[in-house]
Amino acid sequence: MSSAASVPINTSPYADLPQANSALFEAKARKGLTFDEIARAIGKDEVWLAAAFYGQAKFSEDEMRTVCKILGVDSEWSLSQLGSHWWPNRGLGPMPPTDPVIYRLYESVLVYGHAIKAVIHEKFGDGIMSMIDCKINVERKEDPKGDRVLLTFDGKFLPYARW
Repeated sequence: MSSAASVPINTSPYADLPQANSALFEAKARKGLTFDEIARAIGKDEVWLAAAFYGQAKFSEDEMRTVCKILGVDSEWSLSQLGSHWWPNRGLGPMPPTDPVIYRLYESVLVYGHAIKAVIHEKFGDGIMSMIDCKINVERKEDPKGDRVLLTFDGKFLPYARW
């Protein structure tokens, strides 16, 4: 990847992020690194790391320092914006989403949400799948009709309390 690579930080979804997050995206583009490559260095999953880049997850101080070192970003400056005083404001973008990939994920819940809910209740009882205690994996699956995206949501089941 060229050293001139950049991301359009003045447009959505980057424009609404703290400057430190935008700097991480810019440095990632310049270095030509993947989320997976950076995530391995801090012992996290690529989806979690990407969420942290988008301000949807919180880096620990050590994680931030390591990511900044890898990317050549000033860690003290980044921590001044995203340190112990900062907390993610989870939930990103308009509803319904306008980005085609995000819209298709949203559409999948609109179309299959009730069916998934019914199957969860049949298999586990009255409760929910946690997004707080959840791991998400994205894989590429080769197929003669065209490669497929395999998404796995591995969330803890939380039963509703009865009182």
